[in-house]
Amino acid sequence: MDVAVVLNPRAGHGADEEMQRKIIELFAEHGREATVFIPGERLDVTQQARAAVETGCRVLVAAGGDGTVNGVAQAAVGRDLRFGVLPLGTLNHFAKDAGIPVDLAEAVRVVAEGVERRVDVGEVNDRYFLNNSSIGVYPRIVELRHRYESSGLSKWVAALWASLAVLRRRPFLAVRIRVEGETVVRRTPFVFIGNNEYRMVGLRGAHRASLTGGHLALSVMNASQRVSLLGLAWDVLTRGPDQAKELDLFRVSEAAVETRRPRLQVALDGEVRVLRTPLRYRSHPLALRLMAPVA
Repeated sequence: MDVAVVLNPRAGHGADEEMQRKIIELFAEHGREATVFIPGERLDVTQQARAAVETGCRVLVAAGGDGTVNGVAQAAVGRDLRFGVLPLGTLNHFAKDAGIPVDLAEAVRVVAEGVERRVDVGEVNDRYFLNNSSIGVYPRIVELRHRYESSGLSKWVAALWASLAVLRRRPFLAVRIRVEGETVVRRTPFVFIGNNEYRMVGLRGAHRASLTGGHLALSVMNASQRVSLLGLAWDVLTRGPDQAKELDLFRVSEAAVETRRPRLQVALDGEVRVLRTPLRYRSHPLALRLMAPVA
């Protein structure tokens, strides 16, 4: 098989027959044969991606948002095949950081005619992530947002209400972080681990200048009062996260995060998983063979 496309039926553009046909036709215009796989009740995104890999495809493609890209990447990291992205989600953080166009026809062109570019991958407890991982308030906000969305609220309204609900409670977590010979103990609302370092100054969204730095950027908030959350938001907007006084930033290849809890909610590229503690993070430099635009 030439190109295997795993298309998420819950992505913003849907996975109806018209979308499947469009993807196949766009690849055919570049002389490439694509087969579309749809996850369902029997196989989730990652299981469907692994099944597609077993067919012997040369290129494995994720068609969907960041959660779909994460799920399909689980089957691609470390394998002798190329990885492509058709960004059909709402935010498409990974695609934007990698320079992949959000227009479907142009994204197909990149997969069909682009160049291979090896990029870094993060890992926590045998689960890969391409963007970031976090613990604390963010996973709880995501989980609650999904509940509100299922009741009929729009995504952005649901996110606002979820954020307010989580921050009204006691949003702090006691953690011990071991980073390359140093131990950090904090009572904090969140720990954020980026696959390479994120930048954000002003109203521009968070982004990464590089996907090949070969490190994880671990940020832990050095605060235990709700008012500090507001101060952090202001500092990040005006000065950037590396200058925010409430944040301790570590650039590491490995880290361990310990809590008193045997299991913990962990966000991985916007999807929430429950993992056993301690959480063991590591960077895998240049582990993914991404199809990227020609420079």
